[in-house]
This record gives sequence, structure tokens and C-alpha cells, in this order.
Amino acid sequence: MSFEQVVRIPVDRVGAVIGKEGSTKRYLEGEMGVALQVDGKEGVVTLRSESALGTDPFSATRVIEAIGRGFSPQKACRLLDEGTALDVIDLRGYAGKSANSLERIRGRVIGLKGKSRRVIEELTSCNLSVYGRTVAIIGEASQVQLASDAVRSLASGSKHRTVYNTLQKSRTKKKMERMFLWEGTSPETLEEKIQKLER
Repeated sequence: MSFEQVVRIPVDRVGAVIGKEGSTKRYLEGEMGVALQVDGKEGVVTLRSESALGTDPFSATRVIEAIGRGFSPQKACRLLDEGTALDVIDLRGYAGKSANSLERIRGRVIGLKGKSRRVIEELTSCNLSVYGRTVAIIGEASQVQLASDAVRSLASGSKHRTVYNTLQKSRTKKKMERMFLWEGTSPETLEEKIQKLER
């Protein structure tokens, strides 16, 4: 069973898919188990495989989409791992048609010297890419949701400190859950223990 998928990416990201003398393209083909045909003028990448065995067309397509959203091919290939998700947030939903508003929101998400993006990445173990009018996030599904909520909060005007605190609480709660589950605590008791510690 063969498959063919077409992905459109920004023309200025075509070089990231091809790489020097086609090195990245060969790397991606090896990692994803597909053949890539790249139209540099139109920004169209066609993924083909004669056999769908051992190949996940959906994951391969998401890898190319992620590169198109500004990720390096190596970070984008995280999407080949089971349980890894990609979320793309269009900032125009928060900025409207104003180019100035879009730039201001991008600045809030990135933060001074990249601090905001770095904090979100560290507290969620996700990778963030702010590219053009979008913010793309790669990571473990539940963590992507946390990072996505943080980006949306910042884009909506929430204070950085508030967003960081929310992420820190979620991280602490997850650590405690892991610790208690390791001890063999039941889910009901687990929730009670976490509530006590949070008081």
C-alpha cells in the first residue's frame, strides 16, 4: 500500500528541508522512511512511499509542517516519537489585522532576550518556535496543552509572572503525582495528598 501527501511550507523554509547539498533531505528521508520531492519555487513538499509499513504518513507530514513553522529538522523529528504532539497557534486571532499588535504579541511570547520562550520551554519540556504570525509547539501531548495555554494567556495580555506561576504549579503537581505513584498511592489518596501539600 503506497501513499502520497502534499505539504505547503513558506518558500523561505525550503532550504531548511533540503539542507546543504541535499543533506537534510536525505536525513529526513531516512528518519521518516519516505521519499521527498521539493518544489522550491512554490514551497510544496510531496511525501511518497511505496510501502506504508513502518511509515506513519501523518507523523511524516507533521515533521514537514513543523519545519515550515520554523523548527530545525532535528527538533521536528521529535514528532516521529509516539505521544509527541504539534500545536500551531495563529497569533492573528489575538492581534487582528494590526501588524503592530502582532509584533507586540510576538514580543510578549518571546520575552526580553528570549526569556519568556525559554521559561515556557523549561517548565513544559516542549520546544517553541515563533515564526511569522504563528507560535508552534512540539512536546508530549499533555505538556503541549500547558505550553499552548501559556502562549494563549500571554497573547491575551496576562502578566508574565501569572503565566509562569501557573506553569510552575502544574510542574510541581506532576512531579508529586509521579512520586506518589512510585510509592503505590491510589488515585483517590493521591489527590488528597497533593491538596494537603498545596495548602
